[in-house]
Amino acid sequence: MKMKLIVPLALAAVFAVPVHAASSDELDMKAREMMKDSFKETGIAKKHRMLQLDFQEACSQAKLPPTAVMKQIEAEQMKTIKWPSDGKYYGDWKEGEKIAISGRGLTWRDKADAENGGGCYNCHQLSHNEISYGTIGPSLLEYGKLRGNSDEMVKYTWGKLWNAKAYNACSNMPRNGDAEILTEQQIKHLMAYLFDPESPVNKR
Repeated sequence: MKMKLIVPLALAAVFAVPVHAASSDELDMKAREMMKDSFKETGIAKKHRMLQLDFQEACSQAKLPPTAVMKQIEAEQMKTIKWPSDGKYYGDWKEGEKIAISGRGLTWRDKADAENGGGCYNCHQLSHNEISYGTIGPSLLEYGKLRGNSDEMVKYTWGKLWNAKAYNACSNMPRNGDAEILTEQQIKHLMAYLFDPESPVNKR
């Protein structure tokens, strides 16, 4: 006795029609639309924060941009760096330590004028006293002690804190000053934390 396979007409129709394989661009577009439609603005959490800037998009590709493009991005980002308005680079290292430890801020619960933390320990080793830190970024232990405080080094460090993309187009480090994550005064405090001889970054 022979068995017959009975296929429902609707299912047969599905198999009869060639399936269109979506391209990666189409899938990316659908994913963006889905995120945009599902995200609801609340407090300071606005939809514009979901949009990538041109240089961010370039660095999100499977391969890093060509060297010439990287240099162009860095040159453009260098123009965004704002140097201390009063010419003074240092604040209070004790305040800088608090900022480096804190990762608080930029959530929908926070007010627009609230001061954020830097979350520096998420990526860097800093203090001799801290045993918990990330390793995405290089160790900054004894930063000032090892590097000195020449004008060139001080300006480099300020610029890196303000907008790391000016020195490495696809850096994972946030644009603390340029993106208004940290204020000028907060960056001064972090500078002191990195350079002051009495800071636990430099003193055991």
